[in-house]
Amino acid sequence: MTPAPRTGPPTLPATFRPTLTRVVLLTVGLVMFVVITVVALALEKLSAGERTSFVFVALLFFGVLALLSRPRIVADEAGVTVVNITRTRRLAWAEIVRVNLRAGDPWVFLDLSDGTSLPALGIQPGIAKEQAIRDARALRALAESHGTGADAGTENG
Repeated sequence: MTPAPRTGPPTLPATFRPTLTRVVLLTVGLVMFVVITVVALALEKLSAGERTSFVFVALLFFGVLALLSRPRIVADEAGVTVVNITRTRRLAWAEIVRVNLRAGDPWVFLDLSDGTSLPALGIQPGIAKEQAIRDARALRALAESHGTGADAGTENG
């Protein structure tokens, strides 16, 4: 299968997120919450406090999986917002020098004008590799057209 020809950067605002990973995490979290809650309510010998602790633990599990499903990258005319698991960082387009997604990388890395590199977990090739490559190319095209972005190394192109 040949990739579709690049027609330029996507329209803004654009949001990149690992959708399949997010669906899996939230579905597993919800199923775990429901199963643990049903078990807590079905066990007749549990006290009210024990039932509450079961539900609390189920809610805690769901919360952790929801936190893991949070990463995204939002690009708009002014720049990029990188939302990782616990931190959010706003970048102007001029701060992004390069968008990298090399073979074996767990997610995109943004090389910044201050010499540092920022992991951007909103594009992950784990479950949906082809989608991650398309998203990395689109983000790279946006960085090149809106800022000082240089040509970046991306898997398969």
